[in-house]
Amino acid sequence: MGEGTTGAAHGLRFELLGPLRALRDGVEIPLGPPMQRAVLAVLLLQEGRPISYDGLVEAVWGGAPPVHVRNLVQKYVSGLRRALGEGPELVWTGTGYRLTGTDVADLRERRLLVDAALAARDAGDTAGAVELARRAEELWRGEFAEGLRAPWLAAERLRWTEKRLTVLEERLSGEIELGHAFGYVHELMRLVSAHPLRERLVELLMLALCRTGRPTDALTAYEAARRRLADALGADPGPALRALHARVLRQDPVLLATAAG
Repeated sequence: MGEGTTGAAHGLRFELLGPLRALRDGVEIPLGPPMQRAVLAVLLLQEGRPISYDGLVEAVWGGAPPVHVRNLVQKYVSGLRRALGEGPELVWTGTGYRLTGTDVADLRERRLLVDAALAARDAGDTAGAVELARRAEELWRGEFAEGLRAPWLAAERLRWTEKRLTVLEERLSGEIELGHAFGYVHELMRLVSAHPLRERLVELLMLALCRTGRPTDALTAYEAARRRLADALGADPGPALRALHARVLRQDPVLLATAAG
C-alpha cells in the first residue's frame, strides 16, 4: 500500500475497520486524544504519500479550524512520533507531512480476500466465493474509523459503508444460490430495515422468501419498498427489482424451484 508501507519488520499493525488501533506484537498501544488519532488516520490513508499542511487541516478540521490549529498540528505530530516509536517515520517533506513504514493491515487483508472472492465467483466457485467474502466481513470490528469526527474521515466512512454492503450483498446472494435461503431471511429483513432504500437488499429478501415458499411475503416486501421509494424519492423501483416482482407475480417456476436449505 504505497512506498515503504510494511509494518511487519517492527511488529506494528494498524487497523481501521472499526475504531483506529495500533498493535505492537499484538499489544494495543495508546495513540493519544481523539484529534491526534484523527490525524494519524488521515496520514495512514495517504499510503506513504505526503499531504500538505492545508490538506491535513482541511481533512481533520474542515473549513473552520480552531485559531491555534498550527500549534495543534505540531503538537499532534510530535505526540504521534512518540506514540509510534521506532519503525514508522513521520516527517515534514518541505511541502507536506508523510508517514512511511506503515500500512493498514486490515484494509490490505480485506482487499486480498475480496479480490479472491471475486475471482472465485467468476470461476464458478460460489461456495469458495461465499467463504472468502465471509472472512472479509469478519475483519470488521465496527464502523470505519469509528468515533473519529474529522470531516474527511466521515466521507471515507460513507464510502466504506457502501463497499462493505456491496460485499455483504454478494455473499448473501451466494448463500441463497447455494440453497441456504432459510438461514438468511431474518438477516435480510434486518438489513432492509437498516437500509430501507437499498433495492438490492429488497431483491435478495424477495428471492430468499420465494426460495423458502413465501412468495406472498415477497410481494409484500416489494410493495413496502415501492411505497418507501415513492415517499422518499418520488421514484419507482429500478428495473432489476421490477423484473423480479414480475417473475413472482407470474409464479416463475425457476424462481420458486429451490427449496429451503
